[in-house]
Amino acid sequence: MSFENLKSLLLYNKEGLILFNSAFFLYFFTAFLFCYQLARKNERARVWVFTLFSLYFFYKACNEYVLLVILSAIVDFYISNRIHTEQKDLVRKRLLWFSVVINVGMLCYFKYTNFFIQIINDVTAGNISPVNLILPIGISFYTFENLSYTVDVYRREIKPVDRFMDYLFFLSFFPKLMMGPIVRAADFIPQIRQPYVLDRKDVGKGMFLIISGLFKKVVLSDFINQNFVQYIFDDPGRYTGLECLFGVYAYALVIYCDFSGYSDMAIGIARWVGFKLPPNFNKPYQSSSITEFWRRWHISLSSWLKDYIYILLGGNRKGTVRQYINLFLTMLIGGFWHGASWNFIFWGGVHGGALGVDKVWIQWQKARSWMRSTPLRAGLWKAGGVLFTFHLVCFCWIFFRMEHFSGAWTMLHQVAFEFQGHLLPQLLNAYPQVFTLMAIGYLLHFLPNVAEKKLEEGLEMMPVWASVAIMVMFIWFLNEVKTLEPMIPIYLQF
Repeated sequence: MSFENLKSLLLYNKEGLILFNSAFFLYFFTAFLFCYQLARKNERARVWVFTLFSLYFFYKACNEYVLLVILSAIVDFYISNRIHTEQKDLVRKRLLWFSVVINVGMLCYFKYTNFFIQIINDVTAGNISPVNLILPIGISFYTFENLSYTVDVYRREIKPVDRFMDYLFFLSFFPKLMMGPIVRAADFIPQIRQPYVLDRKDVGKGMFLIISGLFKKVVLSDFINQNFVQYIFDDPGRYTGLECLFGVYAYALVIYCDFSGYSDMAIGIARWVGFKLPPNFNKPYQSSSITEFWRRWHISLSSWLKDYIYILLGGNRKGTVRQYINLFLTMLIGGFWHGASWNFIFWGGVHGGALGVDKVWIQWQKARSWMRSTPLRAGLWKAGGVLFTFHLVCFCWIFFRMEHFSGAWTMLHQVAFEFQGHLLPQLLNAYPQVFTLMAIGYLLHFLPNVAEKKLEEGLEMMPVWASVAIMVMFIWFLNEVKTLEPMIPIYLQF
């Protein structure tokens, strides 16, 4: 390899993001593990090695914006320590609000400036030019982690760390960079002090999570998205309602496998280096209510919204009506957090409204015990709840995926008025690989937990060399999957 090629490989390249399923990450992670093993017996050395590799990971992902991570760590480290030592409540509150303004202001500047400019232009018929800003990767996640840390210190629920490198390590921890999970300092920082011990169970558990995450992300999510979903959502008016409906079902699987696959890999990698992160997804499409869905979907985000937005607004402490308003506002904020678009706000608003309706439904059910008086009735109500919740979530995914409302309405129109269900055999024949993978994905998702547990236990009992052999074979399998020729979109014009 020439010097220029090596330089291109090691320096930031906006066309070559460092993803878990990229070739460069394999080299990066190998080098990291080698250095981390050399430093495994010294706590300070482990922190420095991990932090430096994490900052390099940030640099490869977003170039000079790595400085934002360092800057936000400096600000919140010193503010939180000042809040902890300060005795005057007014001063503590002002320091907290200063932290909130800095963190939220930084997030809003990079993520929402052009959105607000568009609103101003629409309202005033102005012509303000959009600002040429690049959204720093991971800023939504480490901003929420900063806020939760400072708020927890303010509430005196945790003590701030006294070493800056520990906090920078927590904030920059590279496995959770791009898609989370959102980690709480109270869960993470105490593990820094613990000695690094990697046993067979950790290797097996990490292996299971990494393999399952890669399978979800590369085999299921990426392939189905590239070969089916993007065609349907890019121009739904060209497709029948049947194709649009299956496109929505496919996207529901794609977004789940994308988010949960990345989270699984992050948690698995963390397990290999001595850190236990909480699970972030728990088979959300098995939920029989929208409330249960948000207990299973992106758990770290939903719990964050509950603890730092919903409770701050008053939660359920100020009456039923106020509770519903708080739920709605919390989900609006959650939708806006996902992206600077009215579609995301609408998505969050529908979920917020659905959570309020679900509370009413739960109370109505409790007054009618006959609905679940027998196992058969209880099972039927649960099955009906799962079916309804899944389709409500799918309806919301349409607005989440579409860039504009017009596309979402077009897709809904096609499903409602141009369904053409008799074309199902032709549709299945047109995309055999896609629908095979969709069937596998949904089958795995609805498998009982006991089957998944058995597989985990099997990997945990394997010696390390066998686990490595499985990983090598699985990487070979992924390479074979990637060689599949992309399918040409087929529009069924009958």
